[in-house]
Amino acid sequence: MEKSDSGALSRRPRGNCPSRRGSREDLDVCVMFPGLVTRESCCRFTCELLKHVLHQRHQLPLPYEQLLHFCRGQQDGEEVVRRSIKEAADSRQSQRTLSDLSELMSQLEVFFTLTPVPRVLLLLGGSPVSPKEMYVIDMEGIQVGNGEQSLSPRPCLRQLFRALFLADPFSDLRSSGLMSLVLMIQGHRDCATEWFRPKLNYKVPTRSHALTIKLSSTGPETATYLEDNTDHSHDYIWFQAPVTLKGFQN
Repeated sequence: MEKSDSGALSRRPRGNCPSRRGSREDLDVCVMFPGLVTRESCCRFTCELLKHVLHQRHQLPLPYEQLLHFCRGQQDGEEVVRRSIKEAADSRQSQRTLSDLSELMSQLEVFFTLTPVPRVLLLLGGSPVSPKEMYVIDMEGIQVGNGEQSLSPRPCLRQLFRALFLADPFSDLRSSGLMSLVLMIQGHRDCATEWFRPKLNYKVPTRSHALTIKLSSTGPETATYLEDNTDHSHDYIWFQAPVTLKGFQN
């Protein structure tokens, strides 16, 4: 096992993916967790990265948890101010975005219990087939374990965000205006999700800025890889979240 320049652990033959910048437009950040990981932790990684991208790309004025506290304070009457019509409209937009984001994360928790999830796409701006920016969460190299065998999600998140901090993937990006975010998630075609919409003919965009966060983990030889569950690629399809997250700035 060896340590990559990003601080993430890497190994051979599986999961060998040193962080690299192919150009100013593309970046791979690879993180190797030193043990088994649960599906619940994979969901947690996805949700935290979703919130992080929204904040880093200036679609949320504050981190998600701070926004929740601020909005709850307003609802509880901690701040009583006279607002203009525009400010009231902005407030309604922020409430809608936070509500949609909360619902999306809740439904992600359900989806991860129904099927292995090899990849998630966060598509920012443009359209799902031609976004301005694309953030890929690649979890095919994750070895899955149960709660007793597996790593706690907290140290894994620290390792993940340390690797992101060292790679600094957002510094080269130009500031942009408000955009919408669409989430695509890969799962088994028979997972029986009732919320996400199957997109049988969807193809991953190739012409957009792309950041790929490749997550993998170590474990015993008998452990199950997510990629082992996806050998039959025709059994795995893309699903689209039925909500579009719209950025706001107050």
